[in-house]
Amino acid sequence: MATMLEQYGIDPGVRDEAARHRGTVGRVTRIDRGAYHVVTDVGSVVASLAGGLKDAPEPEDRPAIGDWVVLGDDVVEVILARRSAFRRGDADRLQAQVVAANVDVVFIVHAADEPANVRRLERELSLAFDSGAEPVVLLTKVDLCEPSGFDEVVADFRRVAPDVEIVATSAVDHRGLDAIEALACRRTVAFVGKSGVGKSSLVNELLGDATQAVGDVRASDGRGRHTTTHREMFMLPGGGVVIDTPGLRSIGMWQNDEGIARVFADIEAIAAQCRFRDCIHEHEPGCAVQAAVEAGSLDPARVANHRAMLSELDDLDRESQLRSRLEKKRHAKILSKAVRSFDRKPR
Repeated sequence: MATMLEQYGIDPGVRDEAARHRGTVGRVTRIDRGAYHVVTDVGSVVASLAGGLKDAPEPEDRPAIGDWVVLGDDVVEVILARRSAFRRGDADRLQAQVVAANVDVVFIVHAADEPANVRRLERELSLAFDSGAEPVVLLTKVDLCEPSGFDEVVADFRRVAPDVEIVATSAVDHRGLDAIEALACRRTVAFVGKSGVGKSSLVNELLGDATQAVGDVRASDGRGRHTTTHREMFMLPGGGVVIDTPGLRSIGMWQNDEGIARVFADIEAIAAQCRFRDCIHEHEPGCAVQAAVEAGSLDPARVANHRAMLSELDDLDRESQLRSRLEKKRHAKILSKAVRSFDRKPR
């Protein structure tokens, strides 16, 4: 019979790494106001963080949902190496937030009864590709769509995600549930998307109960309201685990050049033919990208989003370097002040 952690996805590699540390290995299943819920082979505990982790300056250096950790007396002492991590950036704080760690499949959820938000999908896919997990697009609420409207949404998404699996789903008539269960079997999967697209309804379908609260359906349009307020991991009846997340209003970039290159492979290939290596594809002479836009073979909105995402990464990099220099100057002043104070003390 499988142990508790085997049911939560532990493998020999994780156990071997954990064995190099003193303590009990476990997996973070929920974080609630600084309390870390961790499942182990002997049960679940609510743990705090060791000083080094608690004082870590970057949020991504603290445990996230899905992390494998080592405990000592109900204190998280070590975060084991992440196999994957879905991150999004916080431009205001210049920090990365780990939405889910050690995930095999990221389900990017969009409602099929709404106009296709391909610009948001491009951002989500770039972060998913960069995370190391496999992205799959889930189109929910297909029961509310006319066939022609659904086909249009799929066509719009397929143009920006030609090699990504797209699954049509409905929590009402259970459409697509078998496909999701097959993808989730014996794996860790995470649902990401904006509020109200039906993530928690799908999680409940997978779990076979109403574990995740779902808002009442509005009589005016038949849509449920978003109710998930925290990230949490659940064990699936057929094997594997699922992470449900609150709606993400914004999808900030964070050091995901490789993900952007995969999402915009068509633009990157054409850009290689530009006359200038540092071409930004606006008004430069010999720009192959602008030529393709004028010829109608590239969507100008897609090119603009590609440029905006790269610009966002450049801005983050410049801001990070500036803050690093200012921090070094601040430490140098503190050290200089301490030295002067020491020199003035009588011997």
